[in-house]
Amino acid sequence: MRIHIVAGGPTELIPELHDWQAEDVLWVGVDRGVAYLLERNIVPAKAFGDFDSITSEELHKIKAQLPHAEVYPSEKDETDTELAVNWALEQKPALIRIFGGTGGRLDHFLGNIQLLLKGLEKGAVIEIHDIQNQIYALKEGTYSIKKYESLPFISFMPITPDVKGITLKGFKYPLEKKHIRFGDTLCISNELEVESGTFSFDEGILMVIRSRDYHPLS
Repeated sequence: MRIHIVAGGPTELIPELHDWQAEDVLWVGVDRGVAYLLERNIVPAKAFGDFDSITSEELHKIKAQLPHAEVYPSEKDETDTELAVNWALEQKPALIRIFGGTGGRLDHFLGNIQLLLKGLEKGAVIEIHDIQNQIYALKEGTYSIKKYESLPFISFMPITPDVKGITLKGFKYPLEKKHIRFGDTLCISNELEVESGTFSFDEGILMVIRSRDYHPLS
């Protein structure tokens, strides 16, 4: 099972969700993301949020279609997206993807980046997707990575203060046992020169960002 969480970020940054449909996918809506799903005739299995970013009319429609929607107070200890991620982690899925988690307010975006660490703590993979990027985090180890023409640029950023022994093979800019620190930009915007390369590191937590060129929306 995979769980896809749709948060309330700017809709112009959310990919076409029907492209991510599959029999083993469970959809979860968060705040305005619930309305976004219903507009696309995707009925979420769960709905979370204080729903302070939608109109009373929209909330009435949501409650009518989703009696199980959980309305939380605006003043709480977790963001709406974290509530959804906490529930998703309890289901022990093979993968969690978050859509609608970028753009808009930077505090919410950075909070969503922190949720990647929560996934690692629970042994789960969490990815953040928008129309331009794929983001995920990994603990030390050796990983293979394939070339995607749609996401040609690959960046590696330390989340922990230090990432030690990073090695990149098959990349335009290879590395061998390099030590990078939080704040370094050495590993920004690399590219694969082979169909499948590898990266590894010995210590720390690394965020991987796969991106395409930016094209302003017309």
